[in-house]
Amino acid sequence: MNRLRFTPLWLAVLILLMSVSLGWAQEQSPPSTPPAQPTVQVDRQSIDNGGELTVTGKAPAGAPVYLEVWAADKKVRANFFDSKRDKKTGQIPYVFYLTQGMPAYYKIFVPAGMQPQIDQIKKEGGKWSCSKALEALGAKSVYTVPAAMKIDRYQASIMASIIGSRGHLMEPMDGKENTKRSMQLLKTRFKKVDNVLGAAVEVNPDGTFRAKVKIRSGLAPGQYNVVAVANGVRSQPATFENKISFPYVYLSNAGTSLNLIWPFLLCLVISIFGVLMGAGGGFILNPILVSLFPLPHTVVAGTVMPTVLFSQGSGIYNYSKIKFISWKLGCAIGGAMMLGGFIGPKLTELITLGQFKFAFGWILVVLAALMFWQTTPGYLAKNKKEQAILKEFKKRAEEAAKAKAPQAQPKTA
Repeated sequence: MNRLRFTPLWLAVLILLMSVSLGWAQEQSPPSTPPAQPTVQVDRQSIDNGGELTVTGKAPAGAPVYLEVWAADKKVRANFFDSKRDKKTGQIPYVFYLTQGMPAYYKIFVPAGMQPQIDQIKKEGGKWSCSKALEALGAKSVYTVPAAMKIDRYQASIMASIIGSRGHLMEPMDGKENTKRSMQLLKTRFKKVDNVLGAAVEVNPDGTFRAKVKIRSGLAPGQYNVVAVANGVRSQPATFENKISFPYVYLSNAGTSLNLIWPFLLCLVISIFGVLMGAGGGFILNPILVSLFPLPHTVVAGTVMPTVLFSQGSGIYNYSKIKFISWKLGCAIGGAMMLGGFIGPKLTELITLGQFKFAFGWILVVLAALMFWQTTPGYLAKNKKEQAILKEFKKRAEEAAKAKAPQAQPKTA
């Protein structure tokens, strides 16, 4: 029997047969297609100072759907001071992170069935982690807008703050580190879990979905974007506009809208009692604004300073008329207050809202105890100067009452 030899002709035939077989196999296998892009639309083009929108759309069947909603044209400042000791190195970083690109509103809506997971995250209180929350909800691929904002970081120090500097500007971060720090800034800005996460998306077996999205009042005006995300694929954004009108006014550095009527009436009452105590009312106004209105403590502290000038200006004028001002003492302690006023704002941006409330609360407690002690009979008996002032007020009040008495009597024929 002759042995089969692989001549060049046989080799060519073999290669041809293999090529044909490979091509046939490729034709039989289905071509790989990219995941389908979800669609999204909203039922309203505008809302008036918040409201409820119905968001609908279509995604691949069986895929969970997430919504990313943010204020598209209103940005606000956010900062975070990392003063926690590193568990690995045992060192405290003292790094100050700052961005001017935080959306004034940002929220991720997850499938409605994930509400129990959100409730569990809320039980952690102020210790909740944005990164862990997104991972637990499977929403890390949805988080894109804050992750892309520019973040500056400074190597801070107490001495740098005293001389009016944030510290040394460090090198830009890579994408992974920028995303991590953006989550810390997001938590610092919005604080509560409900302000960042919500369970509202209901998905049908065929991939259609529906969500009731509530936009609370007092937010930034302007355009808002809504994007649906399924299987890591993002839809084209749907848009709507949030409108506000007077007496609501948008505060750009706070990223919120505020009804001016209530702060006006509040300050009117506070200034009366503040000037009565010779303080201008700032120490009362500050904690009330932080507690009653959605304003960052840094903005409240900075806003109260110039507003107190109005009450102090009119108070100085009236106190000078009745000669109750000691200009020598005032100028002497004014130099110390000027120095403190330079250092204070720099230190304010390095502390959290909780630390601010704790420090301010104790200061108010000490002041209240001191003022209460100064009203006790024992203190008044030992302090003749206080008694003289009280007698002078009483005397002037009696003279004013006598001067008004004849005017109040009716004229007789």
